[in-house]
Amino acid sequence: MPLSRYRYIVVEGPIGAGKTTLARRLAARLDAETLLEQPGENPFLPRFYQDMARYALPTQLFFLFQRATQLAELAQLPLFRQATVSDFLFDKDPLFARLTLSGDELALYQKMYETLKPRAPKPDLVVYLQARIETLLERVKRRGIGYERPIQPEYLAALAEAYARFFHHYQEAPLLIVNSDRLNFAADDADFELLVGRIAEMRGARAYFNLG
Repeated sequence: MPLSRYRYIVVEGPIGAGKTTLARRLAARLDAETLLEQPGENPFLPRFYQDMARYALPTQLFFLFQRATQLAELAQLPLFRQATVSDFLFDKDPLFARLTLSGDELALYQKMYETLKPRAPKPDLVVYLQARIETLLERVKRRGIGYERPIQPEYLAALAEAYARFFHHYQEAPLLIVNSDRLNFAADDADFELLVGRIAEMRGARAYFNLG
């Protein structure tokens, strides 16, 4: 089956999984548009990694507004638009909020989420990238983004576990679960081609890709 059958692909995974890199490569292969998170535009994010309790709510609300706006624009495009590859799934947005918010702040976030949740098209495919915590930490360190330096292993482990729980129950779109520990989509063309082949072979609602 050709990759051209996919009109809207989402690549997801915790910090350091490589979702943005893979989204860009898939978009180039498909001659598709990209719909990417813009963490550098969030003025609260650097402060969040320094003091999560204080800055979790404004950080989360900024991302919520940003993602909702992006997807609202996508929903207005005609049916036979150019294909789109994204590095975020809006349905996953509350995952971060439940990790960092509680009480009245979490209740406020939930109200805002339900109000802003856009009627965007459902993905034709979601690619969920998994990796060991050690791998995620090493990748975060290697990319050298200054505001990510304070990220603690405990937070990353909790985030990865939350992703695993979320996608264990996810049924809204076909899902390809990829163990990315031994895959380098940025530098290894062979790894990328292996994944492209697995996507092309995708059948049914859920599949797995693991080099073993």
